[in-house]
Amino acid sequence: MRTPLFSRNFLFLILGQVSSLIGNYTLKFALSMYILEQTGSASIFAGITALSLLPMILMSPFGGILADRADRRKIMVSLDTLSGITVLIGCIALRWNDLAVISALLIILSVLGAFESPAVQACIPQMLSGDNILRGNAIVSQVQAGASLIAPFSGSIFYTAFGIRPVLWGTVLCFFVTALLECFIRLERRKTQSSQSIRAIVKKDLSASMHFLFREEPSVSRLLLLAALVSMFLTGILVVGFPYLVRTILGLSAEHYGFAESAMGVAGIAGEAVITFLAQRIRSRHLALFIMTAGICLIPAGIAFLLPLEASGIYSVLLVMFCGCQLICSMFSVYSISLIQQRTPKHLTGKVMSCVYTLSLCAQPLGQLLYGALFDLCSGSVYWILIPSGALICITGLAASGFLRDLSLPEGR
Repeated sequence: MRTPLFSRNFLFLILGQVSSLIGNYTLKFALSMYILEQTGSASIFAGITALSLLPMILMSPFGGILADRADRRKIMVSLDTLSGITVLIGCIALRWNDLAVISALLIILSVLGAFESPAVQACIPQMLSGDNILRGNAIVSQVQAGASLIAPFSGSIFYTAFGIRPVLWGTVLCFFVTALLECFIRLERRKTQSSQSIRAIVKKDLSASMHFLFREEPSVSRLLLLAALVSMFLTGILVVGFPYLVRTILGLSAEHYGFAESAMGVAGIAGEAVITFLAQRIRSRHLALFIMTAGICLIPAGIAFLLPLEASGIYSVLLVMFCGCQLICSMFSVYSISLIQQRTPKHLTGKVMSCVYTLSLCAQPLGQLLYGALFDLCSGSVYWILIPSGALICITGLAASGFLRDLSLPEGR
């Protein structure tokens, strides 16, 4: 008998994610615009965002251990409550030293996110089974893309009209609403009896996850490394390069960037809709095609800066190409995560998903710092960044095609 996708637990999880992600994306957009307006430097912007990722990189493995040994509902409720309190304190303290407060706020939220993300990811295979895991991941990604659609557009309007402080107050409300919704989730309590010390537990759990990744399922670790490499390129360009190109190089308004972020949200939703509709037809060999297509999208974006176009014309090309890149990336992400989850035993899900998160995060600050320096260095000839990056991503996808052809979703899990 086929189990329903929208169970009570999954529905409350989705509603909580809607509120949480809208708050997170609105906050991220407002802080990004504020930092760029205050500094005007891609390097400083990249440095602050990269610094905020370091705690998440260091703490994510421990977040996975906690997700496998503690009550995941209580973890999510506690962390969203703490996130709301943190933003509330940051809003009050903003009057003293803006950049210092923003940096501290991003770092603290990064630590809390390191513990919450593995818990959310581990909840999905606990709530769902079979093909519903792929569909559930797609829906969670659609919610994420939907939040990225709504938040930048609305955030640009509120930020331009009222400044950063009202945006922070709205984020506080979102976090508290999320915590309230998560209180209604009911999950089966897993027995994790142990008389070992915390140090011994951490060592044992990390050893178990590493043994699984590199001994039992080395193909999973290779997929993680591939995804991290691609993420390094694309994160640097999309997170650092895109706002820098729109706001600094082209000299367009925050509304232009907000609209572009919303359009990329639409592209993300479209990607997850496609992967959901084609769930039975997509195979691991298609991942190489996804990677190469994402790389191809960057090449016309670079060529646009070589053509005699007005700022609005270049902006239109960037918008179309980056939206195409976002659509493909969302398809790649959903299928890859589902592949990993279904290959992972349930008692290791939290730890393995934290490894997924950690490897992805390790690549992101490297990409942000690299592309922040490159865009500052080549601000007058950014095509030397976009075109070679697209070509490198295409070569990466082509080189990985043989390995990806042999991967598949396991039967009966």
